[in-house]
Amino acid sequence: MPAATTEAESIEPQSLKKLSIKSLKRALDLFSPVHGQFPPPDAEAKKIRLSHKMKVAFGGVEPVSQPPRQPDRGNEQTGTSSALALPVPEGSKSTQKGVTENALVVGPTFQPKGFIGTSGKSTTIIPANVSSYERNFSTSALMERIPSRWPRPEWHAPWKNYRVIQGHLGWVRSVAFDPSNEWFCTGSADRTIKIWDVATGVLKLTLTGHIEQVRGLAVSNRHTYMFSAGDDKQVKCWDLEQNKVIRSYHGHLSGVYCLALHPTLDVLLTGGRDSVCRVWDIRTKMQIFALTGHDNTVCSVFTRPTDPQVVTGSHDTTIKFWDLRYGKTMTTLTHHKKSVRAMTLHPKENAFASASADNTKKFSLPKGEFYHNMLSQQKTIINAMAVNEDGVMVTGGDNGSIWFWDWKSGHSFQQSETIVQPGSLESEAGIYAACYDQTGSRLVTCEADKTIKMWKEDENATPETHPVNFKPPKEIRRF
Repeated sequence: MPAATTEAESIEPQSLKKLSIKSLKRALDLFSPVHGQFPPPDAEAKKIRLSHKMKVAFGGVEPVSQPPRQPDRGNEQTGTSSALALPVPEGSKSTQKGVTENALVVGPTFQPKGFIGTSGKSTTIIPANVSSYERNFSTSALMERIPSRWPRPEWHAPWKNYRVIQGHLGWVRSVAFDPSNEWFCTGSADRTIKIWDVATGVLKLTLTGHIEQVRGLAVSNRHTYMFSAGDDKQVKCWDLEQNKVIRSYHGHLSGVYCLALHPTLDVLLTGGRDSVCRVWDIRTKMQIFALTGHDNTVCSVFTRPTDPQVVTGSHDTTIKFWDLRYGKTMTTLTHHKKSVRAMTLHPKENAFASASADNTKKFSLPKGEFYHNMLSQQKTIINAMAVNEDGVMVTGGDNGSIWFWDWKSGHSFQQSETIVQPGSLESEAGIYAACYDQTGSRLVTCEADKTIKMWKEDENATPETHPVNFKPPKEIRRF
């Protein structure tokens, strides 16, 4: 007895696994006809397997007995019925009469080759060129498989970071491009607005005037004006010919978090921590409307020429469409479960996307119908998003993740992490703003490591070097 115990203890833990692998190898050596190949298909074995499956699946079903049907004199052609005939022993009464009585009715489906379909007194042999049964001669072929109708994503070249601009002394919170595409401006927590050359990345101008971080910027394409908003409750209009503030818009009771210019009217929209989106007349500095209805901070807003002309997203998890004639809510979308910190309007389609910590969602305009969620989750707070005319959408997260998406299908074709500039803390890897230039070929991201990063498509990439790794979704979550 002690000898057996010591022998059992001496067996190493992996010996059972090794023994089973050896046994498997021996079995393969004995029974495998040719190494690396499957054995040839055995028609008899397949027939036995199918008949067993049929017996298991339909053994408890009572056979259907039908009286012989009189043929229709008016219509000479009699089509085959959708009856799947079970095998009948030879010499039985039903075969002598030519009528198969124990036929199991399963609805209109494919008939397997060699099976007999009955119609009245005539017996029809189904031809053996039915493709689904040639592919898969089993009961699973009774159900027609529907291919996924989800749109395949278009191929997009991956984006790469080609320039890092340093100059701000605080988190960079906002960005806006000039309509001429020659320069762009950034607002920062160091209370300054800096103007940079797009082609070279050289600093052209620094504007001071805010006494808190600058969270919103917009450049007018109809006037030589730039607008800024910040945590100091101030909204300023800058004359770009004189490079100074010419108007201030007073009314917000707390910090101003977002800002947008109407494309056709001389109207400015600002949203802030006082849960209100305010509509200003640019020229007279008058407040036209205070769009009230949100229960928490209004942190994202965009405008469009037709109704709904104003769309706002808030920390109260809702998105509201506003009627600019009456200053009233048109629609409230409650699809998100977390704060809606970023939204972007597609430049060509009547659609927009909104981002939240729970998901990134796509909606139609003007009715706000929910299209679908993006097919993967970034799983972080998303502060910034933008989309260009080619259908490349970008989202930037609090953890420094920057994801590129195909707009049409919602597939994320590139997921990258920003590299924090030397000297910064690793936690300073957040992306606070993102904007494409007027052509959509360059992207600017504003980050928590006090840098501005510029991105462009990789010119050397091809569909062969960077193939689309896409699996259509099995099920789409409603919300």
